[in-house]
Amino acid sequence: MAGAFRRIDHAVAKLSGAALNPSEQRKVTTADRALLIYTSGTTGLPKAANVSHRRLLLWSFWFAGLANTGPHDRIYNCLPMYHSIGGIVATGAALVRGGSVLIRDKFSAQHFWDDIADGGCTIFQYIGELARYLVNTPPQPRERAHRLRLACGNGLRGDIWEKFQKRFAIPRILEFYASTEGNFSLYNVEGKVGAIGRVPSFLRHRFPLALVKFDEESGAPLRGQDGHCVRCATAEVGEAIGRIRDASARFGGEFEGYSETEQSEQKILRDVFERGDAWYRTGDLMRSDESGFYYFVDRIGDTFRWKGENVSTSEVAAAIAAFPGVKEVNVYGVHVPGTEGAAGMAAIVCAGNPDLAVLRKHLTQWLPSYARPLFLRFADRLEATATFKHTKAHLQREGFDPAATSDAIYFDDPAKKAFVRLDAALFARIAAGKVRL
Repeated sequence: MAGAFRRIDHAVAKLSGAALNPSEQRKVTTADRALLIYTSGTTGLPKAANVSHRRLLLWSFWFAGLANTGPHDRIYNCLPMYHSIGGIVATGAALVRGGSVLIRDKFSAQHFWDDIADGGCTIFQYIGELARYLVNTPPQPRERAHRLRLACGNGLRGDIWEKFQKRFAIPRILEFYASTEGNFSLYNVEGKVGAIGRVPSFLRHRFPLALVKFDEESGAPLRGQDGHCVRCATAEVGEAIGRIRDASARFGGEFEGYSETEQSEQKILRDVFERGDAWYRTGDLMRSDESGFYYFVDRIGDTFRWKGENVSTSEVAAAIAAFPGVKEVNVYGVHVPGTEGAAGMAAIVCAGNPDLAVLRKHLTQWLPSYARPLFLRFADRLEATATFKHTKAHLQREGFDPAATSDAIYFDDPAKKAFVRLDAALFARIAAGKVRL
């Protein structure tokens, strides 16, 4: 495959090393595109997001200010450099203030605390389930022998937050919400466990963020009789959207879009609260509390309907992850012939063999009946993206068919009120609609 491409070093060697003359120089402004960064593609194909020089500067200086970085700081970065956090935020936040960055090409739970201690790191940049991996490792000799003053990142779930902070003696956690192409960010500077950020009351009228009711059946925000979107009340779950403004807006709001115009248009919601306005669709479901804190609920597309109810995969995953011995969990919906919607299924990695009777009792205490997974799949490992986000497409394709995998699959038999091993005969009966679900 490599032979099909020209060697870039050979091409560069043929060019002159002399300075560009005036006719060759192009005027570059902060509004010009600096990079294309591809989205992770967890809910679809990756898209190339436009990133301007202005955006690079904002990300670097914002996080430098939030983390109060200085020349004395060393940031530990084990995230992919082609990702906006690993390649820009974790590096830029240190470099603009004279600090340094210790880069590891790949995350290793086994070597993590040795790296932190030996490198004299003061800040650790996390993302996704990385903190959960560390909590699930056996005790390490140097896990508290460090100089860390801050762990900064996004995707730290409430069920793991306090365990992570207490076990490893981390003084402060700065959780935030952002996306490469998004037009607003949230920051949890107070350290509110489980929250992704807060909008102070004196800034709410100027902050380009709203939660609107979402219609699962249409896959779009709900519209009222006037044709406009309906705002969510406090504690009500809805899609987060950000008002689109031009690049001159002092408080953000610009949406630079993707390399493909059609892809950009698909993310824009128009005539939202008034005729002619435009808002960026995050594709994320959130809720807020009376203090202005926001909480991530799920990705649109990760939720599914079962028995007429909406099921949040992240909330089900949190309930399963709270069971002793569970190291990783990935929740998704699968189609069962003869039924509407999708039945819940969970792929689980456990330390040892779990007591399924105790696990079932745990789930009945944590979740309503419609949200409890009908199928459990026990695996040795779960596939994830480079940014530690679990992938679901192949699991959904394989469904609950025991012939599609060597993993053990269990069915929550309503007649026996117990998880039973799913074999070919039982699968055939369920697929033929001969088992009441």
